Amino acid sequence: MKRLLGAHMPTKGGLHTAVINGHDIGCNCVQVFTSSPQQWGSKPITDEMAEAMAEAKRATKIDSLVSHDSYLVNLAASDPAVRKRSISTLIGEMHRCSRLGIGVVVSHMGSHLGDGEDVGLQRLAEGAREVLNEAPGDVVFAMETTAGQGTNLGYKFEHVAFVMEHCKAHASLACCMDTCHIFAAGYDLRTAEAYENTMKQFDKIIGFDKLRCIHLNDSQKEFGSRKDRHAHIGEGCIGETAFKLIVNDKRFSNIPMIIETPDAETMHKVNLDRLTSFIK
Repeated sequence: MKRLLGAHMPTKGGLHTAVINGHDIGCNCVQVFTSSPQQWGSKPITDEMAEAMAEAKRATKIDSLVSHDSYLVNLAASDPAVRKRSISTLIGEMHRCSRLGIGVVVSHMGSHLGDGEDVGLQRLAEGAREVLNEAPGDVVFAMETTAGQGTNLGYKFEHVAFVMEHCKAHASLACCMDTCHIFAAGYDLRTAEAYENTMKQFDKIIGFDKLRCIHLNDSQKEFGSRKDRHAHIGEGCIGETAFKLIVNDKRFSNIPMIIETPDAETMHKVNLDRLTSFIK
């Protein structure tokens, strides 16, 4: 059974190297940062960069590419200046991805910073609408489920559904499900029964038709901890069963599944090989 399995790859030497190096360790989809996730600014995408990426995609036959936007982006920010900058940064990221042939931008949903979830979600929904109004039509904005650390939004499936509803189910608005995050947020995956119950909730509240990416990460922290700490596949508190179920779930046959596990240089291939061995 064919699955889209890949990793978040380093971009040292150029964005295109992430695709080439990902292919070398067995990826058939790849996630990247197109600029530093810890900075607001980003270098423009040159013709040479776009051509190098296009050639890497041709050479590796990897068509499914995902970007993760800056960690600084907070569409729910109370400070108008931060919110404005977040919106423009995310719009810019989507345009960068359009030039690079990257079809999905994954973004954390933001934090209400003490103003309360209702207020934060309203600001987030309004920010998402502004982003979608200015974004290119060939790139999807995928809101990532979160663990719910601090005042982070997105740890409930209802948060994602709220934003989608307020954006009138915009065709370019989607979701990225992270296994570590939803487990830490209180959605169990450890048994076949628990896994199916969680997936039924996801489908009912958000909908599998809105799922564009899955992050496959085990969790260092226990169930419901609300703490985001990734672990190697099968070596954390989630365990192997969930990952065996998810890579064999026919509902996800065309969804890129990306690992963001620690120690990329030495362990990405190990984790990918482990996931591949689970496929029946």
